[in-house]
Amino acid sequence: MKNILIINGPNLNLLGTREVEKYGKLTLKELINKLKNKSKELNINLYHIQSNSESKIIKYIHSSKKNKIEFILINGASLTHTSISIRDAILAVSIPIIEIHISNIYSREQFRRFSYLSDIALGIICGFGIDGYLYALEYVSKYKKNV
Repeated sequence: MKNILIINGPNLNLLGTREVEKYGKLTLKELINKLKNKSKELNINLYHIQSNSESKIIKYIHSSKKNKIEFILINGASLTHTSISIRDAILAVSIPIIEIHISNIYSREQFRRFSYLSDIALGIICGFGIDGYLYALEYVSKYKKNV
Protein backbone atom coordinates (compact mmCIF):
# COMPACT_ATOMS: atom_id res chain seq x y z
CA MET A 1 0.00 0.00 0.00
CA LYS A 2 1.40 3.39 -1.00
CA ASN A 3 1.45 6.38 1.35
CA ILE A 4 0.48 9.58 -0.46
CA LEU A 5 0.36 13.11 0.94
CA ILE A 6 -1.87 15.73 -0.64
CA ILE A 7 -0.91 19.31 0.13
CA ASN A 8 -3.35 22.13 -0.53
CA GLY A 9 -2.05 25.65 -0.10
CA PRO A 10 -3.50 29.05 0.71
CA ASN A 11 -7.18 29.80 0.18
CA LEU A 12 -8.08 26.27 -0.89
CA ASN A 13 -9.95 25.99 2.41
CA LEU A 14 -12.48 28.29 0.66
CA LEU A 15 -13.31 25.81 -2.11
CA GLY A 16 -17.01 25.74 -2.81
CA THR A 17 -17.49 29.43 -2.07
CA ARG A 18 -14.45 31.08 -3.65
CA GLU A 19 -14.74 32.03 -7.32
CA VAL A 20 -16.95 29.05 -8.11
CA GLU A 21 -16.70 29.79 -11.84
CA LYS A 22 -12.97 28.91 -11.63
CA TYR A 23 -12.85 26.42 -8.76
CA GLY A 24 -16.30 24.81 -8.69
CA LYS A 25 -18.86 24.28 -5.96
CA LEU A 26 -17.24 21.31 -4.23
CA THR A 27 -15.91 22.14 -0.76
CA LEU A 28 -12.45 21.06 0.35
CA LYS A 29 -14.02 18.58 2.78
CA GLU A 30 -16.10 17.08 -0.04
CA LEU A 31 -13.04 16.92 -2.29
CA ILE A 32 -10.97 15.12 0.35
CA ASN A 33 -13.80 12.65 1.04
CA LYS A 34 -13.99 11.92 -2.68
CA LEU A 35 -10.21 11.41 -2.83
CA LYS A 36 -10.22 9.15 0.23
CA ASN A 37 -12.90 6.97 -1.36
CA LYS A 38 -10.88 6.76 -4.58
CA SER A 39 -7.68 6.03 -2.67
CA LYS A 40 -9.34 3.04 -0.96
CA GLU A 41 -10.18 1.63 -4.40
CA LEU A 42 -6.55 2.13 -5.45
CA ASN A 43 -5.05 0.65 -2.26
CA ILE A 44 -3.50 3.97 -1.20
CA ASN A 45 -3.13 5.44 2.28
CA LEU A 46 -4.05 9.07 1.78
CA TYR A 47 -2.96 11.89 4.05
CA HIS A 48 -3.97 15.50 3.60
CA ILE A 49 -2.95 18.92 4.79
CA GLN A 50 -4.34 22.30 3.86
CA SER A 51 -2.67 25.39 5.20
CA ASN A 52 -2.55 29.09 4.53
CA SER A 53 0.87 29.06 6.21
CA GLU A 54 4.02 28.41 4.21
CA SER A 55 5.88 27.30 7.34
CA LYS A 56 3.25 24.66 8.21
CA ILE A 57 3.42 23.25 4.67
CA ILE A 58 7.21 23.07 4.89
CA LYS A 59 6.96 21.31 8.26
CA TYR A 60 4.73 18.63 6.71
CA ILE A 61 7.07 18.19 3.76
CA HIS A 62 10.00 17.77 6.17
CA SER A 63 8.13 15.12 8.18
CA SER A 64 7.13 13.21 5.03
CA LYS A 65 10.28 11.12 4.96
CA LYS A 66 9.93 9.83 8.52
CA ASN A 67 6.19 9.26 7.91
CA LYS A 68 7.09 7.03 4.94
CA ILE A 69 5.33 9.18 2.36
CA GLU A 70 6.14 7.86 -1.11
CA PHE A 71 4.53 10.57 -3.21
CA ILE A 72 3.33 14.15 -2.74
CA LEU A 73 0.48 15.66 -4.73
CA ILE A 74 0.70 19.41 -4.28
CA ASN A 75 -1.59 22.26 -5.15
CA GLY A 76 0.56 25.00 -3.71
CA ALA A 77 -1.95 27.62 -4.87
CA SER A 78 -0.31 31.06 -4.83
CA LEU A 79 2.79 29.65 -3.10
CA THR A 80 3.53 27.78 -6.34
CA HIS A 81 4.52 31.11 -7.87
CA THR A 82 6.41 32.55 -4.92
CA SER A 83 7.94 29.94 -2.61
CA ILE A 84 11.54 28.93 -3.07
CA SER A 85 11.31 27.52 0.48
CA ILE A 86 8.69 24.94 -0.49
CA ARG A 87 10.76 24.00 -3.53
CA ASP A 88 13.85 23.54 -1.35
CA ALA A 89 11.90 21.45 1.17
CA ILE A 90 10.69 19.13 -1.59
CA LEU A 91 14.22 18.77 -2.95
CA ALA A 92 15.53 18.06 0.56
CA VAL A 93 13.23 15.08 1.13
CA SER A 94 13.64 13.60 -2.38
CA ILE A 95 10.02 12.49 -2.65
CA PRO A 96 8.46 12.61 -6.13
CA ILE A 97 5.70 15.17 -6.64
CA ILE A 98 2.90 15.97 -9.03
CA GLU A 99 1.91 19.63 -9.25
CA ILE A 100 -1.86 20.16 -9.44
CA HIS A 101 -3.94 23.24 -10.22
CA ILE A 102 -7.72 23.28 -10.45
CA SER A 103 -7.75 26.09 -13.01
CA ASN A 104 -5.61 26.39 -16.11
CA ILE A 105 -2.82 28.62 -14.82
CA TYR A 106 -1.61 29.24 -18.39
CA SER A 107 -4.87 30.93 -19.34
CA ARG A 108 -4.80 33.28 -16.37
CA GLU A 109 -2.64 36.21 -15.30
CA GLN A 110 0.97 36.23 -16.48
CA PHE A 111 2.39 35.86 -12.96
CA ARG A 112 0.56 32.53 -12.51
CA ARG A 113 2.36 30.99 -15.49
CA PHE A 114 5.62 30.63 -13.54
CA SER A 115 6.06 27.85 -11.02
CA TYR A 116 8.91 27.08 -8.66
CA LEU A 117 7.75 23.45 -8.67
CA SER A 118 7.18 22.51 -12.31
CA ASP A 119 10.75 21.65 -13.19
CA ILE A 120 11.12 19.33 -10.18
CA ALA A 121 7.71 17.66 -10.60
CA LEU A 122 7.16 14.40 -12.43
CA GLY A 123 4.20 16.10 -14.06
CA ILE A 124 1.76 18.98 -13.91
CA ILE A 125 -2.02 18.68 -14.07
CA CYS A 126 -3.95 21.90 -14.51
CA GLY A 127 -7.27 23.07 -15.85
CA PHE A 128 -9.29 19.90 -15.22
CA GLY A 129 -10.96 21.06 -12.02
CA ILE A 130 -10.92 18.66 -9.12
CA ASP A 131 -10.59 15.77 -11.55
CA GLY A 132 -6.90 16.67 -11.69
CA TYR A 133 -6.50 15.24 -8.19
CA LEU A 134 -8.19 12.01 -9.27
CA TYR A 135 -5.94 11.76 -12.35
CA ALA A 136 -2.90 12.21 -10.11
CA LEU A 137 -4.08 9.47 -7.73
CA GLU A 138 -4.60 7.10 -10.67
CA TYR A 139 -1.09 7.84 -11.90
CA VAL A 140 0.66 7.32 -8.56
CA SER A 141 -1.23 4.06 -8.01
CA LYS A 142 0.57 2.70 -11.11
CA TYR A 143 3.87 4.54 -10.69
CA LYS A 144 7.02 2.47 -10.43
CA LYS A 145 10.21 4.32 -9.62
CA ASN A 146 12.96 3.72 -12.16
CA VAL A 147 16.02 2.44 -10.35
